[in-house]
Amino acid sequence: MVFLVYGWRGRIGLIVPSSNTTMESEFWKAVPSGVSIHVSRGFQVITTAEGLRTLHEEAVHEVRKLATAEVDVIVFGCTTGSLLEGVEWERSLRENLEKVSNTKVITTSQAIVEAFKVLGAKKLVVATPYVEDLNIREKKFLEDNGFKVLSIKGLGIIKNTEIGKQPPWVAYRLALEVAQGSDADLVFISCTNFRTFEVIEPLESKLGVPVVSSNTASLWLALRTIGIRDKLPYGRLLREF
Repeated sequence: MVFLVYGWRGRIGLIVPSSNTTMESEFWKAVPSGVSIHVSRGFQVITTAEGLRTLHEEAVHEVRKLATAEVDVIVFGCTTGSLLEGVEWERSLRENLEKVSNTKVITTSQAIVEAFKVLGAKKLVVATPYVEDLNIREKKFLEDNGFKVLSIKGLGIIKNTEIGKQPPWVAYRLALEVAQGSDADLVFISCTNFRTFEVIEPLESKLGVPVVSSNTASLWLALRTIGIRDKLPYGRLLREF
């Protein structure tokens, strides 16, 4: 019997907030055979600008740890945590983490931008579990990247573990609500701790436009970065691109 090394096709390093209970599980659920996930956590309890800044302080140490596992790419797995202070700030964060780890680093906010572009999206509606301050920051980030945000709606949840407890139908219902009556060409469900994988394809079937979540975009860009192009059944992005 031949035993292959875990991650023989590729190793993905993943930094998540310490209170994130969703992203790691969704990655393992969807990742192709032969790809392994290696996770590190930075401290975060509340999903506010102040709470997210603590994550940045620890990210430098976490990427150094992940690099010792000889991962092929590292994902900074937090949406608003990677776009908190805008476009140039996100780029600087990514470049600094790459310098420290000597490993390719991508962020969730980078992944969503690249996903929207490859899907040809111009006009978005956005569903989030966030408080209004984070919605405002996310809307500005997306618009500064050239997208028109027609509507953004959040659930106002502050405690991150409460976001992680939301069943996927909550994201489904919120996405339908924010998309209602709009002429958006893409629906985005934001937050790496918001469970979405079960509802991406049902939403696409109902709405007739691509639906992207923070986790589908992050996984898509991580896999493509390491040269893996398997077609996965979690929305048009992972099936076709």
